[in-house]
Amino acid sequence: MSAPVFAVVGHPNKGKSSIVATLAQDDSVQISLIPGTTAKCRHFPMKVDGEVQYILVDTPGFQRARQVLAWMKARATTAAERTAVVCQFVESHRDTGKFVDECELLEPLIKGAGILYVIDGSRPYGEEYEAEMEILQWTGQPSIALINMIGQDSYIEEWRAALSQYFRIVRVFNAVTAEFHKRLELLKAFGQLREEWRVPLSLAVKTLEEDRRARRQRSASCIAEMLAGMISLRVTKRLSSKEDAQSHKASLTQKYQAKLRSFEQKGRRAIEGIYDYHELKCREKEIEVLDEDLFSLDSWNIWGLKRRQLLTTGAASGALVGSGVDLAVGGTSLLLGATIGSMVGGASAWFSYNRIADVKMLGLPLGGTELRVGPAGNINFPYVVLGRALYHHAAVTRRTHAQRDILSLDNATETASARSLPEQQRKKLEKVFTQLRNTEDNNADPTLVDRLAGIIENIMEDSDRIV
Repeated sequence: MSAPVFAVVGHPNKGKSSIVATLAQDDSVQISLIPGTTAKCRHFPMKVDGEVQYILVDTPGFQRARQVLAWMKARATTAAERTAVVCQFVESHRDTGKFVDECELLEPLIKGAGILYVIDGSRPYGEEYEAEMEILQWTGQPSIALINMIGQDSYIEEWRAALSQYFRIVRVFNAVTAEFHKRLELLKAFGQLREEWRVPLSLAVKTLEEDRRARRQRSASCIAEMLAGMISLRVTKRLSSKEDAQSHKASLTQKYQAKLRSFEQKGRRAIEGIYDYHELKCREKEIEVLDEDLFSLDSWNIWGLKRRQLLTTGAASGALVGSGVDLAVGGTSLLLGATIGSMVGGASAWFSYNRIADVKMLGLPLGGTELRVGPAGNINFPYVVLGRALYHHAAVTRRTHAQRDILSLDNATETASARSLPEQQRKKLEKVFTQLRNTEDNNADPTLVDRLAGIIENIMEDSDRIV
């Protein structure tokens, strides 16, 4: 059973390449505001586990549609002759240097590709498009018209009235913002146009849904491994009896912080790779808060648990001690910097944002000392990391491969933040976090990591249902 092929055609600069990038889930598709960027047809297979589900063909735009149609009309006297005349046109002009773009875009159609005709619904309808639509009709191939919204204005209704005269199915489809389910709906619609496509496209939809779940599961495991590594991290330095431990504390603390940041950055890149984003820009305007230093107070105020949640979580984990412990609410560094805050009875030092982990000096059996930072004992720390990871994952999964400028998440911050989790989920998380803090030698129990991944995957599923 061969994979269905769809040629994406239309005027230059109407979003054809963006449609291809989104439906093929491929950020290597070249997208540009310069007309004529696509000069040759390029095939982009949509693969899952190496199996091609369908193929998108990115084509050049129509340049002289009226002249092409006039040539065809001069040679076809009946509707039965039209498809053959289209083939004749391509054969007659393929190597002549005339109608280069039209020959290139018609080539996949005469070979049996379905048609995705793309127009810009933010621009007014014009009669010049009718020649294009009529040529496409002459090919005899099944077709869908997509109203892509590039600008702010909307002329959807007048476009819909015109397009419906040439195409059985007309859909509004924004390649930049189309959610995953919108892409699947488009595939289902294509399955209605040709009998032999119905089964492969139904299978493709099912496969893509299963693939989406598998990617989410892999992402949850990736975040769990990152969290386990960051919570259990220990950085040590052996000192001779002559060395002053105090002079090494600052450098060891900086090394500890750098390793934590490295864990997070590696985790982000892994998530992006799971969703096939290999050329994703990492510093975008919409996620400035995500690019805040992991050790800034802003990160804790946005991603960490609220005071009441910290008290509840601390009680559940056995973190509570006597009264009169400082709850930090200001400053600029997690490990260094002054504690500024109010007294909260019953809260332990784990609640201070400026102490992720203590710096300890341990004696060695053969003499000398070992200076150690870690593991991360601060009860809020894993929730800050988890909140940031959930936000980043949501941003990546809701992004299409047609987006090339910014990573946008709109208002998903609160739903992605760890502070929005139900108390029951926080309790489950805290049990795992507590065990990870007691892990020796930076080597977390795989069973524990798997349990954490399962909790995170459930959180992701709940978030997807809300959206």
